[in-house]
Amino acid sequence: MARTRVSFDSAGIEIAAHLYTSDRPAAGRRPALVVGHPGTGVKEQTSGTYAQLMAERGFVTLAFDAAYQGESGGLPRGLEDPAQRVEDFKAAVSYLTTRDEVDPDRIGLLGICASGGYSLAATGGDHRVKAVATVCTAEPARQFRYGADGSQDPAVFQTLLDAAAQARTRAARGEDPGVMTMFPETAEQAGTLGGEHGVEGWEYYCGPRGHHERSAKYLAWDSIDRMASSDVFRAVPLIGPRPMLQIIGERAVTAWMALEAHQAATGPKELHRIPGASHVDLYDKREYIDPAVDKLTDHFTTHLDK
Repeated sequence: MARTRVSFDSAGIEIAAHLYTSDRPAAGRRPALVVGHPGTGVKEQTSGTYAQLMAERGFVTLAFDAAYQGESGGLPRGLEDPAQRVEDFKAAVSYLTTRDEVDPDRIGLLGICASGGYSLAATGGDHRVKAVATVCTAEPARQFRYGADGSQDPAVFQTLLDAAAQARTRAARGEDPGVMTMFPETAEQAGTLGGEHGVEGWEYYCGPRGHHERSAKYLAWDSIDRMASSDVFRAVPLIGPRPMLQIIGERAVTAWMALEAHQAATGPKELHRIPGASHVDLYDKREYIDPAVDKLTDHFTTHLDK
């Protein structure tokens, strides 16, 4: 399996990516997958893991850093722009159609966590995508508005919108708008704020479990008010008749978002649970990732077959 650094344009922003290809001989052009990372993640973390494992199964895979994040371009740094995130997936599909080793008629999307929601929206609006799958689907705007488990007090998001408005005013006056810090200083503080899910996220992004120097520890404040008007699940009914698979952890507190997307789908759809797994377990624990990859391989082999 070979990994190659590549880049492509997304609405004028240079996107950094890794292209994974199998060393095994192929009779012709291969099916390909675009693999998107979780919110605040980078291509060297969980999306790279899935891209590598799916490449070992015979797919050409492309793991990329979202615009404004990781090694990709765009200012301000740390901006989470839902519209741009969806565009990044479509631009990645465009890039894959130019590769000699890729069959342009057999391209699928694989989104993890936040990219799960974005990949569904991109599929709804791009008929070049023949199949889509997600792992631990999350929809960032819903998560900011309602919390990871869907039970957040609405006042929390209103407070964030107040802070975002103040940041815009500071920027207009030529002052430093500041940033929204995403993680507390300790796992204990993360647990107080977000329970077990918060602790696991902190351990992955801030501890030795999955830390990467380029993964985002903050978001630009502009991200918050963009979430107020975003709903990427609106495009889910447009996916049918193309197939949609969602893989979630049996213990994932975020599962309500995948269920909402599943109910909105109009074509072939499947919601597959990994026994014993939490949301973050599917980022890096092979005892849960391996059965997920088996399921993904079956899905894409079936639906990207000529």
